[in-house]
Amino acid sequence: MSAPLQNVWHAINSGRLRKTFLEMLHIYSPSGKEEDIQVYLEKILTTAGFSVERQEVDEDRYNLRVTMGPEEPWLYMVGHVDTVPAWDLDTFGPKEEDGVILGLGSADMKGGCAAMVETWLALAEALVPAERPSVGLLLVVGEEENGDGSATFLESCCPPWVVIGEPTSLAAKFAHYGYLEAGFVTRGIRSHSSLPELGHNAVESMLRVLLLLGNDPLFDRENSEIVYSIREMKSARAGFVVPDRCETWIDLHLPPDNDPVTLQESIRRIVAGLGTNIPGLDLDVTFDFASAGYNLGTENHLVQMLQEVYPKLGLTLEMDAFRSHSDGNLFFAAGVKPLILGPGSLETAHTHDEQVVFAEVSAAARIYAALCLAR
Repeated sequence: MSAPLQNVWHAINSGRLRKTFLEMLHIYSPSGKEEDIQVYLEKILTTAGFSVERQEVDEDRYNLRVTMGPEEPWLYMVGHVDTVPAWDLDTFGPKEEDGVILGLGSADMKGGCAAMVETWLALAEALVPAERPSVGLLLVVGEEENGDGSATFLESCCPPWVVIGEPTSLAAKFAHYGYLEAGFVTRGIRSHSSLPELGHNAVESMLRVLLLLGNDPLFDRENSEIVYSIREMKSARAGFVVPDRCETWIDLHLPPDNDPVTLQESIRRIVAGLGTNIPGLDLDVTFDFASAGYNLGTENHLVQMLQEVYPKLGLTLEMDAFRSHSDGNLFFAAGVKPLILGPGSLETAHTHDEQVVFAEVSAAARIYAALCLAR
């Protein structure tokens, strides 16, 4: 291990990292309402002597960008500060239990953000300006909605590499699933709910569509690698009536080598034949968002650094594909190589029990430092 990395690891302050992490979790920052947490993080960075750029995304919404080193950054540490909405505004903040920190955004991904900020501070403290790597720190808004924060950054900057701190339990994800969002609308005939025989129930049609679609071998959870998840369903609501409209959204996550366009064609083919089994079916299918996956392989200098560092941290390096959607898809489409790596796991993200082991957050800060010094 190089002397600069040893010095940076020595400068990583677990007490400061823990304080930053807990204070971030106390700040409610759902997508669209990220200003409070950005003000907090900006103060940490400016107090440490950095010039922080506010990169405007929308009114009262902005990314934070800061760089170091003599050249344009070859790598950015990227973290999103927004979360999904709270289940309960009285209990969204952090709780600690035996080294585990629970709270909204703890895994997705305030733990990763806090680790990146601590890495940044340690790099500055441990290294004189001439020794500092040419890297950047980017704290973005809007990832949980449409990725508008990262999209704004990519309009003016396209670095060779980014490391994104999504929850991977510290596994290194050089491959990433693709994503497809499918919308289904069934239409019927409205009638009084006591006279359903005079109408045509759009909800019943939708349920039959979903049953037949879900039973197709393409979405067999035991044999197919495609992840099929019904996210939302709603119907026309106007009193005691047979609903004449029903809308459903389905999330589909595809292995890196699967083409979203090919999957769209397969779904259209399946639903085109459903009318023979569902009398009176009136169905529209749309695909509002699609993003291809990618596989960067493992023959690169970041892998070499990780192979050196993980044993020193008592960790086993695991590398597979990131199964969710993230801003990594946006970065890859723009020509950037994204590595997804962070503390916490997808298993608890977006749930009431979202949590992260603080030791993982601390280890992530050291891993990020090693990656920044990998060039």
